[in-house]
Amino acid sequence: MSQRIFDTISAEQLKDRKLPAFGIGDSVKVYVKIKEGDKERVQMFAGTVIARDGVGHTETFTVRRISYGEGVERIFPVCAQTIEKLELERSGSPRRAKLYYLRKRSGKNTKIREQRAPVAAAGAANATA
Repeated sequence: MSQRIFDTISAEQLKDRKLPAFGIGDSVKVYVKIKEGDKERVQMFAGTVIARDGVGHTETFTVRRISYGEGVERIFPVCAQTIEKLELERSGSPRRAKLYYLRKRSGKNTKIREQRAPVAAAGAANATA
């Protein structure tokens, strides 16, 4: 009984969010509203999604980037009202569910293989052209 109530509340919270489908290994730009005193501005945080945790309205994702030689990670709730928009820059194809190993690497070793377009779709496009 209580699980159904929780699920309906969760569905109600999620119906307003219009985030694109993204996953682990994707490079994203997260536009976050920041309130400073009585002013509000939007700040961009760009990086690689290294983890997704939780289910429903308690789901979070972790974005990592290198800033001035230091690794910076931020955890964002998927349902946060502070996220104005999320842009998908590049879609990655990792072999793991969590990319915590990127914390120990730097430079070209942090590259993640890019996800390829389906072969059937590419073949159909060539046949019609």
